[in-house]
Amino acid sequence: MRLQSLFPVGLGLLLTGCNVSGVDAGNTPQIKANQAYLVKPDILAVQINTGEIIHAKQSPYKPQSGDQIQQPRPLEEDWVIRNGKAIGSLVGKQRNIFYPLDQFVASPFDPQWADRNTSYRITSSEDSTYSSMLNPTSVYRKSKPTDMARVGQWKFEFPMAHTLYLKLPSPLKPGKTYQINFPNSKVAPLSFKYQPNVTRTEAIHVSHIGFAPQDPAKVAFLSTWMGNGGRVEYGAGLGFSVIDEKTNQKVFTGKTQLSRTSQENEDLRERNYSHTNVYWMDFTNLQTPGKYRVCIDTIGCSFAFEIRPDVWRNAFYTSARGLYHQRSGIELKEPYTKWTRPRPFHPDDGTVVYESTAPLSSVDQGIGSAEFVKKLSESETKRVVPNAWGGYFDAGDWDRRIQHVEVSRQMLELAELFPQYFDRVSLNLPESKDSLPDVINEALWTLDFFRRLQTADGGIRGGIQSQRDPRLGEASWQESFRAYAYAPDMWSSYMYAGAAARAANALKSRDPKLAQTYQESALRAMAYAEREAAQKSIGKFERDSRNLAALELYRLTGDSSWHRLFLQTTVFINPQKDVFVWDEHDQRDAAFLYARLPKNQIDSTVQQNAINALIRDADVAKSVGEQTAFKWSKELPYMPLGWGTGLGAPKAMSMVRAHYLTQNGKYLRSGVLATQFALGANPDNMTYTTGIGYRSPKNPLVFDQRVQGIEPPPGITVYGPYDPTFYSDVWTIELFKDVIFPAPIEWPATESYLDIFLFPMAAEFTVMQSISPTAYLWGYLAATNTTPARTNK
Repeated sequence: MRLQSLFPVGLGLLLTGCNVSGVDAGNTPQIKANQAYLVKPDILAVQINTGEIIHAKQSPYKPQSGDQIQQPRPLEEDWVIRNGKAIGSLVGKQRNIFYPLDQFVASPFDPQWADRNTSYRITSSEDSTYSSMLNPTSVYRKSKPTDMARVGQWKFEFPMAHTLYLKLPSPLKPGKTYQINFPNSKVAPLSFKYQPNVTRTEAIHVSHIGFAPQDPAKVAFLSTWMGNGGRVEYGAGLGFSVIDEKTNQKVFTGKTQLSRTSQENEDLRERNYSHTNVYWMDFTNLQTPGKYRVCIDTIGCSFAFEIRPDVWRNAFYTSARGLYHQRSGIELKEPYTKWTRPRPFHPDDGTVVYESTAPLSSVDQGIGSAEFVKKLSESETKRVVPNAWGGYFDAGDWDRRIQHVEVSRQMLELAELFPQYFDRVSLNLPESKDSLPDVINEALWTLDFFRRLQTADGGIRGGIQSQRDPRLGEASWQESFRAYAYAPDMWSSYMYAGAAARAANALKSRDPKLAQTYQESALRAMAYAEREAAQKSIGKFERDSRNLAALELYRLTGDSSWHRLFLQTTVFINPQKDVFVWDEHDQRDAAFLYARLPKNQIDSTVQQNAINALIRDADVAKSVGEQTAFKWSKELPYMPLGWGTGLGAPKAMSMVRAHYLTQNGKYLRSGVLATQFALGANPDNMTYTTGIGYRSPKNPLVFDQRVQGIEPPPGITVYGPYDPTFYSDVWTIELFKDVIFPAPIEWPATESYLDIFLFPMAAEFTVMQSISPTAYLWGYLAATNTTPARTNK
């Protein structure tokens, strides 16, 4: 989604964070500190949250005398102006639904007060050192928004999380209770008992879901960045314990090890993404099922986590159902989900989709450069495309694009790799009672959509797009803009042909009739694309999609002509070629498929080259993970962190594929390590998939959730943390740069996530970039832990 349509550049933004907007605050009550914890025996952290949002909810519009409706520009919001002030906007086809502004209740918080050491007094009746009130010797702070309220047409307010680090004159003593007072403020006194084997600290980071007993890596991390106070030095060799939550007994002990210093680069971009030393604690040998916490003897404990056989299965279930929650064309309801939503974009409800003469491959939503809004307006027709419903939404808009067939490919691949396991996994889908495994049912959802869009000559339309991004406050089932189906193109047809052929292959033994339907559809799409290729030049994207489609059709039909086409277009004729070279080729999927074909069906030299390239790719990803402090990895060492390559979705597909081919346990270990950050082992101690763990995103870019004013649906993996240095000039940062402290560019990437609905760099997602790869990885780990044939060696 392009947020410029919602926030035109150049408009002045009033960012106060201190005023009350939309409600009367009255007499402001005391602020309660949310949390206190130790960073070190002589550094006490206190977190204070300020501000509260009452999120807007739709209601029927009830006009009053004197109301004016203003639209600043064509196709923008219709603002309701009452008594000279904007109070909200009208949405829906009939403009009879009112979406008000958010309401914001501010809390009195003075940063200058917060930064003075005299604003804090620590006392204790149990520790003689603090028998009289003492001030900290110094105070450090970091403050960032936790949400964003739109309280005017171009006015925003922010609830904030302020973390204050108090450097104490003397270390606290275990077992003693202390009181922190906040003179000259509205902050209520806080009591803190120092129990390092009980009290939770934000300095220790561990996966929220835990581990399977046989996982080849079980780790936690120790780190603190204090904002304007910089890094915290711990030193390696601190004692840590894993404590059983039920018995309160230590079941494992060890010493911290240095993972990465703040002075070391973590990738080829010459970045350190943590800005502090990071230490890790390895307790891989602990295999006994139970519920545990990791504690540093002098600091505190992590969130509790479990060791149990089904942790990955549960994570996969939640992630895969994120796909279901992004389905278009059906109502979301019980018993399939508690997150309900009316049916959007279905012809039976009046949705009309018009044919466009522009292909997806020509616009910026595909592989072209033309602006889709302009291109669609220039190429619209009055011809209606029948039966045009289904597919997946991405974040913040209602597009359904050919790139989504990657979801189908990955779900089908899981069914291929572990048929016995995934044949038994139920995802509680409307199709769950049929004869097909649910991973295949989910894979077919978007393929069915594109098959319905297939033209008489076999061509595949690249998807459906509205004439612009949604109006603020308008839900998917209320879309008031015209919807268009892109014209067929070579790229989309190749993409679909390969995925449809894979589906047909998976269906052969399960539903032969449906398999034949998909085989015929795939062949027709391929024939269309080949006719186009004979008349036009083939770009790199079409070339790779053609190569993969030919290989899938060869596996499906056994027709050697498809094998010859694959061999003519594969890069693996050359033993030096990598599977993925940025802006040149991406043949990772084709390499993994060819590597798995029987020996009597392949060119042995090309197959070995493909296998070797896959292993090199995994070795590079493994090496990247070894360099990063929190062991996350990348698809390419020099890729920037952000947007589709942020830290929200773990990047470990190359490693688990190499593990499948080699059964070498080092790749499985690296794959498990690479997903720890996304599962909560990070400085924010949160997961980046909704509905998983103790803390997860509350404000992903899901319009339907925001409009309804409800919790987000589970299974949405957001883009997550990004590199503030690389993306320092992104204009949306202007929205909050005056309230975040230190300045946005000074924050470490590992703490850059802002849970702000309209901050797409972090809160946006796509089904193919973040949800599906996450489900694939967790599904692989789930199956590997329960399938004897795939256990690591």
